[in-house]
Amino acid sequence: MIASDLHDGVNRLGDMIAAARVIVPFTGAGISTETGIPDFRSPGGLWTRNRPIHFDEFVASQEARDEAWRRRFAMQETFAAARPGRGHLALSSLYRAGKIPAVITQNIDNLHQDSGFAPDHVIELHGNTTYARCIGCGQRYELNWVRERFEADGAAPDCPECAEPVKTATVSFGQSMPEHEMQRASELAQHCDLFVAIGSSLVVWPTAGFPLMAKRAGAQLVIINREPTDQDDVADLVIHHDIGEVLGSFVRN
Repeated sequence: MIASDLHDGVNRLGDMIAAARVIVPFTGAGISTETGIPDFRSPGGLWTRNRPIHFDEFVASQEARDEAWRRRFAMQETFAAARPGRGHLALSSLYRAGKIPAVITQNIDNLHQDSGFAPDHVIELHGNTTYARCIGCGQRYELNWVRERFEADGAAPDCPECAEPVKTATVSFGQSMPEHEMQRASELAQHCDLFVAIGSSLVVWPTAGFPLMAKRAGAQLVIINREPTDQDDVADLVIHHDIGEVLGSFVRN
C-alpha cells in the first residue's frame, strides 16, 4: 500500500514500529544523500560521471589502481565531512531502544557506526570505504598510509607483507560478495517481524532479495524511497518521500 501523503505514511509507520518486536532496517544510498554523499545510479550520480572500475581490472592494471585511488582521494573531503543524517539517527534511536538488533546496509560510508551502532551490528554488504585492505593477505591499512605512499611515489601502493595490491575495503563489481555478511543478513531477514528498506533502488542482486526473503518469512515490509521500486507491489507500506522527513520524527523515540 502506497501512503497517500507524508503524514499518512509517518503515522502508519509509527504504528508498525510500535507493534513490532524485531525491526531490521536495510539501507541504501538514499539514506546518506542528505549528508552530502552522492549516490551512484541517479542522474548526476557518481557512475554517470565515471565508469566503475571492475575488480579484475583493478587487480590486473597499475593504471586502473592509480585511477581508483585518485577517485577515492578526490572524495575524501566529502566523506570526512559527512555526519549521520536524520535517517541514521532515527535508526540509532530504535537500536538503543532495543527494537533493532542490527542494520543491513549497502552503504560504504561508516555513518551507521558514527550514529551509534556498534560495528558488529552493522552488516556491510558492500564493504567500507573509510579504510583499506590488502586483497591478498587481508591486512588493514588506514587511508593516510595509502595516501602518503601514493603521493610520494605517484602510484597506488602494494602490501609490504605480501606484495599484493591494497584497495579500499569495498566490494567492487566482479568481486565476490562477503559470505559471512550475506549469511548474517539472511538470518536477520528471516527472523524479524518488520523489515524496512530505506533509500535503496532494490535493483542490485543478490542483496535486493533480502526484503522479499523477509516478506516470505512472515515479516511486514516497508519501503521508504523517493522513487518507485520493483518491490513496491509486495510491500505492506510504501512511502515515496524524503527519507529525513519520514524518519526525522523517530529520532528521539
